[in-house]
Amino acid sequence: MSKRDYYEILGVKKDVNEADLKKAYRRLAMKHHPDRNTDNPDAEDQFKEAKEAYDVLSDPQKRSAYDQYGHAGVDPSMGGGGAGFSGDFGDIFGDVFGDIFGGGRGGGGRSRAYRGSDLRYNLELTLEEAVFGTEVSIRVPSLTNCKSCNGTGAKEGSTPSTCTTCGGVGQVRMQQGFFSVQQTCPNCHGQGKVISDPCGSCHGQGKVQEQKTLSVKIPAGVDNGDRVRLSGEGEAGENGGPSGDLYVQVQVKPHQIFKRDGADLMCEMPISIGTATLGGELEVPTLNGRIKLKIPFETQSGKLFRMRGKGVKPVRGGPPGDLICRVQVETPVKLNNKQKELLREFEESIQSSHKHSPQNKSWLDKVKSFIDDIKT
Repeated sequence: MSKRDYYEILGVKKDVNEADLKKAYRRLAMKHHPDRNTDNPDAEDQFKEAKEAYDVLSDPQKRSAYDQYGHAGVDPSMGGGGAGFSGDFGDIFGDVFGDIFGGGRGGGGRSRAYRGSDLRYNLELTLEEAVFGTEVSIRVPSLTNCKSCNGTGAKEGSTPSTCTTCGGVGQVRMQQGFFSVQQTCPNCHGQGKVISDPCGSCHGQGKVQEQKTLSVKIPAGVDNGDRVRLSGEGEAGENGGPSGDLYVQVQVKPHQIFKRDGADLMCEMPISIGTATLGGELEVPTLNGRIKLKIPFETQSGKLFRMRGKGVKPVRGGPPGDLICRVQVETPVKLNNKQKELLREFEESIQSSHKHSPQNKSWLDKVKSFIDDIKT
């Protein structure tokens, strides 16, 4: 299967400069990163394809060879320079993603500071809490810097030593034919430093698992999928790097009366045959109390009544939505003999004229027309 053009993959022109090339790659890498697309099996291949294209086009020598000879100029099996053989995300990953995914591990070793990972907490709210806002306390498990060693991983009174295998950079280069391969240092596992006397509290990890209690203010009007960002409440960074963020994702519980549709609230309201036929006045519940609703005579089942401004005020601004009630004409049940007899008399009294049941007459006319068409 032939490879796609590298410029086409990144969505750039051949005269693209280095800054715009990096922006294009960063955008695609964020879009297709496997950690952000756990439900998309193709995301990893798309991520690797974009990375391979960037590996070549960001290297002046490889880009020149690619512009002259195409994929043959950079394919090692065809005598080229060996695109896509970095063995790890390496420097590119750390440089491009920086503070988004917590940084890479190549190039700078443990002497560089890395941002901590972001965390997500799923928070269930009632509809009322989501509509009016609330403040809740949550307990979040998180990796925090070990207090015994201040996050170094080394026992108190000792310090990590520079890895002699990689010289502290965290990676080693191996020469393979005409090109070199950059790999994570097998001795320090990319850290750049080795801990000979580990801390007893964190066992040399520099971090410990803790539960912390946080107070979260939920603004009024949030809906399913909305997120509240708590800056710096994610996992601790490395080597003095900033902590990640905590994203509290809202999940609204089903309500016994209302369903939410954006800024609108929907509900179904049963009414009796008598009220539907003769009209009347009903009390309708809203999230702010009860209101009166006039039911006109001859109301049909399924009719919608809209109460302006009785819905939800969106969290991002704008006018409140509406409350929409759908009436359901309820058939009476468990009638006694006298009630049944009265109902039969009433039914007989209106069967002599179709004017009392316009929908029934219209349906019968359609059925008659359908049967006549079949016969012809």
